[in-house]
Amino acid sequence: MRYFLLLFSLFFIFSCNKEVASKIETGTFRGVLKAKDNQNIPFVFEVINDTLIHIKNGEETIEVTNISYKEDSIRMQTPVFEGYIKAKIIDKKFENGNFINPSFNRIVSYTTINSAERFDTKNKPTVNITGKWETVFSKQNDKNKYLASGIFKQEGKIATGTFITKTGDYRYLEGVVDGDSLKLSVYDGIHVFLFKAKATDSTLNGMFYSGNHWKEPFEAKLNNDYELEIDENITFIKEDYNEFYFSFPDHKGRLVESTDTEFNNKVVIAQIMGSWCPNSLDETKFLVNYLKENPNDKIKVVSLDIEIAKSRETSINNISRLIEEVEIPYPVLLAQFGRGGSKKAVLEKFPMLNKFNAYPTLLIIDKNKKVRKIYPSFNGPATGKKFTNFKEDFNKVVNQLVSEIE
Repeated sequence: MRYFLLLFSLFFIFSCNKEVASKIETGTFRGVLKAKDNQNIPFVFEVINDTLIHIKNGEETIEVTNISYKEDSIRMQTPVFEGYIKAKIIDKKFENGNFINPSFNRIVSYTTINSAERFDTKNKPTVNITGKWETVFSKQNDKNKYLASGIFKQEGKIATGTFITKTGDYRYLEGVVDGDSLKLSVYDGIHVFLFKAKATDSTLNGMFYSGNHWKEPFEAKLNNDYELEIDENITFIKEDYNEFYFSFPDHKGRLVESTDTEFNNKVVIAQIMGSWCPNSLDETKFLVNYLKENPNDKIKVVSLDIEIAKSRETSINNISRLIEEVEIPYPVLLAQFGRGGSKKAVLEKFPMLNKFNAYPTLLIIDKNKKVRKIYPSFNGPATGKKFTNFKEDFNKVVNQLVSEIE
């Protein structure tokens, strides 16, 4: 009996100290998603271990910890967003799979390439795209045509930056200049973007691909004095309405209304957003950080979420994941689901608004429940100076309204 117990103890100690074989190989790799016209949308990721992967886009590093395994497959879901990559594990690398976004009903083919480079290059750059670019997308199509401002920086062959539009920015783009060819891409769990263009020192002519469902041409000319005109007054409260009103449940089912006493005699910051929207995520992170750096019981923040998910259960799960991932200390209310995030649905829920321009839209409300400022779009941290200007203006407006509270 003692002999048996000794053997069992040795086996137990040996088993507990035995190194468990990793499921996937560590290192830096290129992920590839397949766009229209058989184009590849690449991104770079680093496998730290079986439970941690870093996705890299320009200055942004996304920590992915929601990683699961089943038999010979891996499922990798980026923080907050509903979409995920599911693929087969072959020789400790995951490939032959798909990026799946359930609520958008989109599936994009995926594979992994054993390369730490985002794009292969053959030639030294013959142009430098550093600067500000006056841009138009879908110039020949009046229905889809829109203006943008490209802001880019090039160091050697590496190019980074973003496009700013009237409804927000395209976040962190990264790529290369190969001879006279510009290539930029991003994958962040929701955006699957590729921009390819022929470049001169003063022009860009190219194509924008979004996943495997959309493409459109774009043209740009170098103009360092260019400022995209965004009408800050495009959204306002109609004259027939005295205030901005909301009444929706939070993710635990508690009804929260603008008439609740917790909002009385406060500066209320109301955000109309979607958990599926990258610009909304950037603005949400800003608001959370603002409250940490400026604790004040005279300020209340509330998010009014327009979900694209088809069911209430999925919508609540999306909100719960957002709250947990970003550590949101204020209520996030489910205002709408199942309508595909349509702007018409927003106006049905908030009839006091004359127009809804973009996700997210931010309303700053004073102690008398009067809307004093509306930000009809959001330029995030990838936009540099634009983001800095927004923060300065936001601080000025909120501080002024706080000072009016006795």
